[in-house]
Amino acid sequence: MERMKIVYRARDYLVYLCLRILICVIQGMSLPMGYASAAILARLFTDYLPARQELLRENLGIAFPELTEKQRHTLIFRMWRHLFMMLVEIAHAPRKIRECNWPHNARLVGVRPLLSYLRQNRPVIIVTGHYGNFEMGGFLLGVLGYPTHSVARTLDNRFVNDFIKRFREATGQFLISKNEGYEDILRVLENKGTMAFLADQSAGPKGCFVDFFGQPASTYKAIALLSMQYDAPIVVCASTRDEDGDLFFRMHAAAHLDPRDLPEGIGNIKEITQWYTGQLEERIREYPEQYWWIHNRWKEKPRRASGG
Repeated sequence: MERMKIVYRARDYLVYLCLRILICVIQGMSLPMGYASAAILARLFTDYLPARQELLRENLGIAFPELTEKQRHTLIFRMWRHLFMMLVEIAHAPRKIRECNWPHNARLVGVRPLLSYLRQNRPVIIVTGHYGNFEMGGFLLGVLGYPTHSVARTLDNRFVNDFIKRFREATGQFLISKNEGYEDILRVLENKGTMAFLADQSAGPKGCFVDFFGQPASTYKAIALLSMQYDAPIVVCASTRDEDGDLFFRMHAAAHLDPRDLPEGIGNIKEITQWYTGQLEERIREYPEQYWWIHNRWKEKPRRASGG
Protein backbone atom coordinates (compact mmCIF):
# COMPACT_ATOMS: atom_id res chain seq x y z
CA MET A 1 0.00 0.00 0.00
CA GLU A 2 2.79 2.40 0.92
CA ARG A 3 4.59 1.57 -2.32
CA MET A 4 1.48 2.41 -4.35
CA LYS A 5 1.18 5.76 -2.58
CA ILE A 6 4.75 6.57 -3.61
CA VAL A 7 3.97 5.59 -7.22
CA TYR A 8 0.83 7.75 -7.31
CA ARG A 9 2.68 10.64 -5.71
CA ALA A 10 5.48 10.37 -8.27
CA ARG A 11 2.94 10.26 -11.11
CA ASP A 12 1.16 13.34 -9.78
CA TYR A 13 4.43 15.21 -9.45
CA LEU A 14 5.36 14.31 -13.03
CA VAL A 15 2.03 15.73 -14.26
CA TYR A 16 2.67 18.87 -12.20
CA LEU A 17 6.19 19.17 -13.63
CA CYS A 18 4.84 18.93 -17.19
CA LEU A 19 2.30 21.67 -16.37
CA ARG A 20 5.02 23.94 -14.99
CA ILE A 21 7.15 23.38 -18.08
CA LEU A 22 4.15 24.22 -20.28
CA ILE A 23 3.54 27.42 -18.31
CA CYS A 24 7.21 28.38 -18.66
CA VAL A 25 7.04 27.81 -22.42
CA ILE A 26 3.92 29.99 -22.69
CA GLN A 27 5.50 32.71 -20.56
CA GLY A 28 8.51 32.66 -22.84
CA MET A 29 6.31 33.49 -25.83
CA SER A 30 5.12 36.95 -26.71
CA LEU A 31 1.35 37.44 -26.39
CA PRO A 32 0.83 37.55 -30.19
CA MET A 33 2.79 34.32 -30.53
CA GLY A 34 0.78 32.72 -27.72
CA TYR A 35 -2.49 33.74 -29.33
CA ALA A 36 -1.30 32.44 -32.72
CA SER A 37 -0.46 29.11 -31.07
CA ALA A 38 -3.95 29.08 -29.53
CA ALA A 39 -5.45 29.44 -33.02
CA ILE A 40 -3.36 26.52 -34.32
CA LEU A 41 -4.45 24.30 -31.43
CA ALA A 42 -8.06 25.38 -31.94
CA ARG A 43 -7.92 24.35 -35.59
CA LEU A 44 -6.44 21.01 -34.56
CA PHE A 45 -9.21 20.37 -32.02
CA THR A 46 -11.95 21.54 -34.39
CA ASP A 47 -10.97 19.64 -37.52
CA TYR A 48 -8.64 16.80 -36.59
CA LEU A 49 -9.23 15.97 -32.91
CA PRO A 50 -12.95 16.63 -32.63
CA ALA A 51 -13.18 16.50 -28.84
CA ARG A 52 -16.76 16.42 -27.51
CA GLN A 53 -17.98 17.23 -31.01
CA GLU A 54 -21.40 15.65 -30.55
CA LEU A 55 -22.06 17.55 -27.31
CA LEU A 56 -20.85 20.82 -28.83
CA ARG A 57 -23.20 20.53 -31.77
CA GLU A 58 -26.07 19.50 -29.52
CA ASN A 59 -25.55 22.48 -27.20
CA LEU A 60 -25.24 24.96 -30.07
CA GLY A 61 -28.32 23.43 -31.66
CA ILE A 62 -30.25 24.25 -28.48
CA ALA A 63 -28.83 27.75 -28.02
CA PHE A 64 -28.64 28.87 -31.66
CA PRO A 65 -30.88 26.65 -33.82
CA GLU A 66 -30.77 29.23 -36.61
CA LEU A 67 -27.05 28.73 -37.29
CA THR A 68 -25.98 27.00 -40.48
CA GLU A 69 -23.52 24.11 -40.33
CA LYS A 70 -20.73 26.43 -41.49
CA GLN A 71 -21.57 29.02 -38.83
CA ARG A 72 -21.68 26.34 -36.15
CA HIS A 73 -18.30 25.02 -37.24
CA THR A 74 -16.82 28.53 -37.09
CA LEU A 75 -18.24 29.10 -33.61
CA ILE A 76 -16.74 25.82 -32.38
CA PHE A 77 -13.32 26.87 -33.70
CA ARG A 78 -13.59 30.28 -32.04
CA MET A 79 -14.61 28.66 -28.74
CA TRP A 80 -11.55 26.38 -28.73
CA ARG A 81 -9.36 29.34 -29.61
CA HIS A 82 -10.83 31.25 -26.68
CA LEU A 83 -10.10 28.38 -24.27
CA PHE A 84 -6.46 28.17 -25.34
CA MET A 85 -6.14 31.96 -25.25
CA MET A 86 -7.32 31.79 -21.63
CA LEU A 87 -4.33 29.59 -20.80
CA VAL A 88 -1.98 32.12 -22.40
CA GLU A 89 -3.56 34.99 -20.45
CA ILE A 90 -3.48 33.14 -17.13
CA ALA A 91 0.22 32.38 -17.64
CA HIS A 92 1.11 36.00 -18.48
CA ALA A 93 -1.17 37.89 -16.08
CA PRO A 94 0.85 37.60 -12.83
CA ARG A 95 3.89 39.10 -14.56
CA LYS A 96 2.15 41.83 -16.51
CA ILE A 97 -0.80 43.11 -14.45
CA ARG A 98 -0.12 45.15 -11.29
CA GLU A 99 -1.92 47.67 -9.11
CA CYS A 100 -0.06 50.47 -10.86
CA ASN A 101 -0.88 49.48 -14.46
CA TRP A 102 -4.20 47.62 -14.45
CA PRO A 103 -5.99 50.35 -16.52
CA HIS A 104 -3.84 49.21 -19.45
CA ASN A 105 -5.44 45.76 -19.16
CA ALA A 106 -9.04 46.31 -18.11
CA ARG A 107 -11.97 48.59 -18.75
CA LEU A 108 -14.62 48.77 -16.05
CA VAL A 109 -18.21 48.86 -17.30
CA GLY A 110 -21.28 49.42 -15.11
CA VAL A 111 -19.38 48.68 -11.90
CA ARG A 112 -20.71 51.54 -9.78
CA PRO A 113 -23.47 49.45 -8.07
CA LEU A 114 -20.96 46.64 -7.42
CA LEU A 115 -18.40 49.00 -5.90
CA SER A 116 -21.12 50.63 -3.83
CA TYR A 117 -22.15 47.26 -2.38
CA LEU A 118 -18.54 46.27 -1.74
CA ARG A 119 -18.01 49.45 0.29
CA GLN A 120 -21.10 48.87 2.42
CA ASN A 121 -21.10 46.70 5.51
CA ARG A 122 -23.07 43.97 3.72
CA PRO A 123 -22.21 40.60 2.21
CA VAL A 124 -22.15 40.50 -1.60
CA ILE A 125 -22.71 37.60 -3.99
CA ILE A 126 -21.05 37.82 -7.40
CA VAL A 127 -22.54 35.54 -10.05
CA THR A 128 -20.71 34.64 -13.22
CA GLY A 129 -20.33 31.62 -15.48
CA HIS A 130 -17.83 29.76 -17.63
CA TYR A 131 -17.85 32.79 -19.87
CA GLY A 132 -15.10 35.16 -20.90
CA ASN A 133 -11.95 34.73 -18.84
CA PHE A 134 -13.60 34.26 -15.47
CA GLU A 135 -10.22 33.48 -13.87
CA MET A 136 -9.06 36.96 -14.83
CA GLY A 137 -12.21 38.45 -13.30
CA GLY A 138 -11.26 37.22 -9.83
CA PHE A 139 -7.61 38.11 -10.40
CA LEU A 140 -8.43 41.68 -11.43
CA LEU A 141 -10.86 42.25 -8.56
CA GLY A 142 -8.04 41.30 -6.22
CA VAL A 143 -5.69 43.73 -7.97
CA LEU A 144 -8.31 46.45 -7.46
CA GLY A 145 -8.29 45.71 -3.72
CA TYR A 146 -11.55 43.77 -3.42
CA PRO A 147 -10.80 40.21 -2.26
CA THR A 148 -13.40 37.54 -3.01
CA HIS A 149 -14.06 33.98 -1.95
CA SER A 150 -14.76 31.45 -4.69
CA VAL A 151 -15.98 27.87 -4.62
CA ALA A 152 -13.82 25.36 -6.48
CA ARG A 153 -13.45 21.60 -6.60
CA THR A 154 -10.27 20.33 -4.98
CA LEU A 155 -8.22 18.50 -7.62
CA ASP A 156 -7.02 14.97 -6.94
CA ASN A 157 -3.48 15.97 -7.90
CA ARG A 158 -2.32 17.89 -4.84
CA PHE A 159 0.67 19.49 -6.62
CA VAL A 160 -1.47 20.83 -9.48
CA ASN A 161 -4.19 21.88 -7.05
CA ASP A 162 -1.72 23.88 -4.93
CA PHE A 163 -0.22 25.51 -8.04
CA ILE A 164 -3.59 26.67 -9.34
CA LYS A 165 -4.57 27.78 -5.86
CA ARG A 166 -1.46 29.98 -5.62
CA PHE A 167 -2.43 31.75 -8.85
CA ARG A 168 -6.00 32.31 -7.75
CA GLU A 169 -5.01 33.56 -4.31
CA ALA A 170 -2.10 35.72 -5.51
CA THR A 171 -4.17 38.92 -5.47
CA GLY A 172 -6.66 38.01 -2.74
CA GLN A 173 -9.10 35.54 -4.25
CA PHE A 174 -9.59 32.86 -1.59
CA LEU A 175 -10.77 29.35 -2.45
CA ILE A 176 -13.39 27.28 -0.66
CA SER A 177 -13.73 23.56 -1.29
CA LYS A 178 -16.82 22.70 -3.33
CA ASN A 179 -17.38 19.45 -1.47
CA GLU A 180 -16.71 20.45 2.14
CA GLY A 181 -16.97 24.22 2.25
CA TYR A 182 -20.60 25.06 2.96
CA GLU A 183 -19.84 26.17 6.52
CA ASP A 184 -17.01 28.36 5.16
CA ILE A 185 -19.45 29.99 2.71
CA LEU A 186 -21.81 30.80 5.57
CA ARG A 187 -18.92 32.20 7.59
CA VAL A 188 -17.89 34.52 4.75
CA LEU A 189 -21.40 35.89 4.39
CA GLU A 190 -21.87 36.24 8.15
CA ASN A 191 -18.66 38.30 8.21
CA LYS A 192 -19.93 40.59 5.40
CA GLY A 193 -17.54 39.13 2.84
CA THR A 194 -17.87 38.64 -0.91
CA MET A 195 -18.70 35.25 -2.43
CA ALA A 196 -18.27 34.53 -6.15
CA PHE A 197 -20.10 31.64 -7.80
CA LEU A 198 -19.93 30.02 -11.22
CA ALA A 199 -23.68 29.67 -11.66
CA ASP A 200 -23.95 27.76 -14.94
CA GLN A 201 -23.27 24.20 -13.80
CA SER A 202 -25.88 21.46 -13.67
CA ALA A 203 -27.27 20.99 -10.16
CA GLY A 204 -28.47 17.45 -10.82
CA PRO A 205 -32.01 16.06 -10.77
CA LYS A 206 -32.92 17.93 -7.55
CA GLY A 207 -31.86 21.34 -8.82
CA CYS A 208 -34.11 24.30 -9.62
CA PHE A 209 -35.07 24.06 -13.28
CA VAL A 210 -35.12 27.45 -14.99
CA ASP A 211 -35.04 28.58 -18.60
CA PHE A 212 -31.60 28.85 -20.23
CA PHE A 213 -31.57 29.50 -23.97
CA GLY A 214 -35.19 28.31 -24.16
CA GLN A 215 -34.50 24.97 -22.48
CA PRO A 216 -35.00 23.92 -18.82
CA ALA A 217 -31.62 23.71 -17.07
CA SER A 218 -30.98 22.38 -13.57
CA THR A 219 -29.52 25.21 -11.47
CA TYR A 220 -28.38 25.44 -7.86
CA LYS A 221 -30.85 27.03 -5.43
CA ALA A 222 -28.16 28.01 -2.94
CA ILE A 223 -27.33 31.40 -4.47
CA ALA A 224 -30.89 32.70 -4.18
CA LEU A 225 -31.31 31.13 -0.72
CA LEU A 226 -28.11 32.70 0.59
CA SER A 227 -29.02 36.08 -0.87
CA MET A 228 -32.38 36.08 0.93
CA GLN A 229 -31.00 34.62 4.17
CA TYR A 230 -28.03 36.98 4.52
CA ASP A 231 -29.45 40.12 2.88
CA ALA A 232 -26.77 39.86 0.21
CA PRO A 233 -27.14 41.71 -3.12
CA ILE A 234 -26.48 39.59 -6.22
CA VAL A 235 -24.33 41.14 -8.95
CA VAL A 236 -23.98 39.41 -12.33
CA CYS A 237 -20.47 39.98 -13.67
CA ALA A 238 -18.37 38.98 -16.66
CA SER A 239 -14.78 39.53 -17.74
CA THR A 240 -14.65 39.32 -21.52
CA ARG A 241 -11.73 39.72 -23.87
CA ASP A 242 -12.16 43.08 -25.53
CA GLU A 243 -9.25 43.17 -27.96
CA ASP A 244 -7.33 40.19 -29.33
CA GLY A 245 -3.61 40.28 -28.69
CA ASP A 246 -3.53 42.93 -25.96
CA LEU A 247 -4.33 41.12 -22.71
CA PHE A 248 -7.23 43.53 -22.38
CA PHE A 249 -10.57 42.74 -20.70
CA ARG A 250 -13.92 44.37 -20.23
CA MET A 251 -14.97 43.84 -16.61
CA HIS A 252 -18.72 44.22 -16.80
CA ALA A 253 -21.08 44.34 -13.82
CA ALA A 254 -24.11 43.71 -15.98
CA ALA A 255 -26.98 43.66 -13.50
CA HIS A 256 -27.68 43.66 -9.78
CA LEU A 257 -30.51 42.51 -7.52
CA ASP A 258 -30.92 43.74 -3.96
CA PRO A 259 -33.12 41.57 -1.69
CA ARG A 260 -34.16 44.76 0.11
CA ASP A 261 -35.70 46.14 -3.07
CA LEU A 262 -36.85 43.28 -5.29
CA PRO A 263 -38.64 44.33 -8.48
CA GLU A 264 -42.16 43.19 -9.22
CA GLY A 265 -42.27 39.60 -10.42
CA ILE A 266 -39.15 38.52 -8.54
CA GLY A 267 -39.88 37.37 -5.03
CA ASN A 268 -39.05 33.70 -4.54
CA ILE A 269 -36.11 31.34 -4.99
CA LYS A 270 -37.03 30.19 -8.49
CA GLU A 271 -37.68 33.72 -9.75
CA ILE A 272 -34.32 34.96 -8.43
CA THR A 273 -32.57 31.94 -9.97
CA GLN A 274 -34.31 32.60 -13.28
CA TRP A 275 -33.30 36.27 -13.10
CA TYR A 276 -29.55 35.74 -12.83
CA THR A 277 -29.63 32.81 -15.28
CA GLY A 278 -31.37 35.05 -17.79
CA GLN A 279 -28.78 37.76 -17.18
CA LEU A 280 -25.97 35.28 -17.86
CA GLU A 281 -27.68 34.23 -21.07
CA GLU A 282 -27.85 37.84 -22.25
CA ARG A 283 -24.13 38.26 -21.64
CA ILE A 284 -23.27 35.00 -23.44
CA ARG A 285 -25.26 36.09 -26.48
CA GLU A 286 -22.92 39.10 -26.78
CA TYR A 287 -19.81 36.92 -27.23
CA PRO A 288 -20.98 33.32 -27.71
CA GLU A 289 -17.49 32.22 -28.75
CA GLN A 290 -16.28 33.03 -25.22
CA TYR A 291 -18.58 30.52 -23.55
CA TRP A 292 -17.67 26.94 -22.62
CA TRP A 293 -20.11 25.02 -24.84
CA ILE A 294 -18.28 21.83 -23.84
CA HIS A 295 -20.33 21.78 -20.61
CA ASN A 296 -23.22 19.32 -20.58
CA ARG A 297 -25.51 22.07 -19.30
CA TRP A 298 -28.82 20.44 -20.20
CA LYS A 299 -28.03 16.85 -19.20
CA GLU A 300 -30.72 16.78 -16.50
CA LYS A 301 -34.37 16.76 -17.51
CA PRO A 302 -37.16 18.01 -15.22
CA ARG A 303 -39.36 15.29 -13.82
CA ARG A 304 -42.85 15.21 -15.17
CA ALA A 305 -45.58 15.57 -12.62
CA SER A 306 -47.50 12.32 -12.29
CA GLY A 307 -51.12 12.49 -13.39
CA GLY A 308 -53.89 11.95 -10.89
